[in-house]
Amino acid sequence: MKGYSALLSVLVERWRTKTHMFHLSVGEVTVTLEDVTHIFGLSVNWEPVTGRMDSSHQFLVENCITCFGCQPGPGDHILGKVTLVWVRRCRETKLYDTMESIQRYVWAHIFCMLGTVVFLDKSTTFLNSKFLPVVQDFHWIPLYSWR
Repeated sequence: MKGYSALLSVLVERWRTKTHMFHLSVGEVTVTLEDVTHIFGLSVNWEPVTGRMDSSHQFLVENCITCFGCQPGPGDHILGKVTLVWVRRCRETKLYDTMESIQRYVWAHIFCMLGTVVFLDKSTTFLNSKFLPVVQDFHWIPLYSWR
């Protein structure tokens, strides 16, 4: 987003959380589902994003090992959610010299995007592990409906 910091600053200043709209000099503007579709390139006309809601420790550990190659420590997860800091640390502290390591980096990045942009958690510090199986099925991601 280089070169757009002034524009982003203005938009942040004009965003109203109570109405979920931008208040501009020309009137109120809201972000629609179509806008999100164009910005993120996510489809809204295919299969719904669904999955098993499992908050068990075993589900979390198995999926984290598959996606990131390591298990979260005791302070890195709570009730089926992992901390954003832990996922970013997993993503940024490994060498990317094999296809598997590159794939894990991509999975971690998409998982972060799902948990911080598309399906935001109120705490803004935890990511729900229920999206890990969706991330692992990388080639199916464009076929989901992200609304």
